[in-house]
Amino acid sequence: MTKKVINVGIVGMGRGGTTVLRNLDGLTQIKVVAVADSNLHAPGIALAQKKGIFVTLDFIDLFSLPKLDVIIEATGMVSVQNSIRQCLKPGITLIEADAANLMMLLVIEREHLLSHKEIKEELSTILNSAQEGIQVADSDGSVKYVNPAFEHITGVKREDRIGKNVFNISPDGALAKVLKSGRQVKQLRNVVKGTDIEVVSNASPITVDGKMTGAVVIFQDISDVARLTKELERSNSVIRSLHEELDHFRPVSFNLHDVIGRSPAFKKVIKLAEMASKANANALLLGESGTGKEVIANAIHHESSRRDHPFVKINCAAIPENLLESELFGYEKGAYTGAVKSKEGKFELANNGTIFLDEIGDLSLSLQAKLLRVLQEREFERVGGTQTIKVDVRIIAATNRNLERMVQDGDFRQDLYYRLNVLEIFLPSLKDRVEDIPLLVNHIIKKLNFKLSKNILGVDLQALDIFKKYHWPGNIRELENILERAMLLTEGNYIKVNTVSSYLELETAVDEFTDETDEIFPLDKLEKKMLFKALNKYGRSVVGKKAAAKALNISLSTLYYKLNQYQEE
Repeated sequence: MTKKVINVGIVGMGRGGTTVLRNLDGLTQIKVVAVADSNLHAPGIALAQKKGIFVTLDFIDLFSLPKLDVIIEATGMVSVQNSIRQCLKPGITLIEADAANLMMLLVIEREHLLSHKEIKEELSTILNSAQEGIQVADSDGSVKYVNPAFEHITGVKREDRIGKNVFNISPDGALAKVLKSGRQVKQLRNVVKGTDIEVVSNASPITVDGKMTGAVVIFQDISDVARLTKELERSNSVIRSLHEELDHFRPVSFNLHDVIGRSPAFKKVIKLAEMASKANANALLLGESGTGKEVIANAIHHESSRRDHPFVKINCAAIPENLLESELFGYEKGAYTGAVKSKEGKFELANNGTIFLDEIGDLSLSLQAKLLRVLQEREFERVGGTQTIKVDVRIIAATNRNLERMVQDGDFRQDLYYRLNVLEIFLPSLKDRVEDIPLLVNHIIKKLNFKLSKNILGVDLQALDIFKKYHWPGNIRELENILERAMLLTEGNYIKVNTVSSYLELETAVDEFTDETDEIFPLDKLEKKMLFKALNKYGRSVVGKKAAAKALNISLSTLYYKLNQYQEE
């Protein structure tokens, strides 16, 4: 009887997805029939095309294939995992990134010991030969499988574990935690019940047809923790690098209705953003650092007619001027020392989509002229190239600097300013939208709970009152930073006032400026006094301003913005 061939689709063709494809290729009973990645230049796309595998930019296309048994999600992004679960059809099994990575890690680590014939053996052979202990349980907690390494590490016989319930034999173990929460558990240290063996575990849910049918745990004894930690650090570094690259091209997962804010000041922002999303004109986002300009730009793109095309972002202040031109417009092979091959710039990558130019006020006059040409003629040449490249790109620019004053001072081109400022949206600072703080706090806590593996339910009323009174020079970015530090120090379910009061010393700051009187000062006046006090202390040179910005816990660009705001050079 001919055994059924399992047809597999892979979502995410970065390094992880490419590794999965290479290891599955050639197996007689597993066939990769399709791959998906929002970046056509992802490492695994070319490999898949070479092998004649169906390639798509949208994973939704996988569900239209006539025969598909398994989807392996290799991006590791929660938003992608949730989207796949929502679209999952009966009969299709989803294997999430960490579960896939753990399985692939076993194959990769033992690749040098196994011959080509051994690599093609069935999965059970791989699991049984693994050095790591592996245990699988169904959704009720009943143990269905343990490998020989499990017996070797724990000293527990296979027959004494199969059929037992993990909630009885190991209620605090990784498997029990995954089955209770439905979420992955990483690097959990615990002692195997009935033994003195301490292990470190990684566990993931097993999902079939959108429903969790069980969980798998892979663990090592504590003597291998150092090696495992180093490997995880290396893997996390690779994943972070991939995320940074993919972040330029992956579609946003929210729209304007998801943006947090219900205050009158922010409702005005949403209304203008909705108007901007319906138009195809360039837009200029203004406001202090940390007010959420990138979030609004993402949402405008997602709501626009260009939503199915790339959203590419670049921070003009974060890249040295001598490299920024090649980042924006690309370069040809041999354009400069080290340019061994041609490279597309951000404008080419954003063709038919949107490019977000953050910190546009830091762009040099020479680059402003080249940007103006793209806006007027929709064309440019790569660095070192002669061929004219045509593009259709919508520009959303952002800055925390006073562009009108820069135009008057000759630091910013007036014609470029008018080209960019077709639709102007000013994002209010957090101190001007105090009503939104409770909403933002709850949203940020939910997001950080997953990142920090915490279960914080909120902040107590006294702490929330401090949040409302604080002037937030760093805006939402500072709020998130404070909450993350407070959550790390919180042992219960609620952040207490004493946890945040050390970061937000309101009374000390106010007393310093009241001159021991009962007079109430406006927050902007206190802010201005503190700003100039820092400048008087550290000086007004570039070095002094950097030191002042650090003392005030704000970015250098925010310092310059506030100096412009208060008409102070």
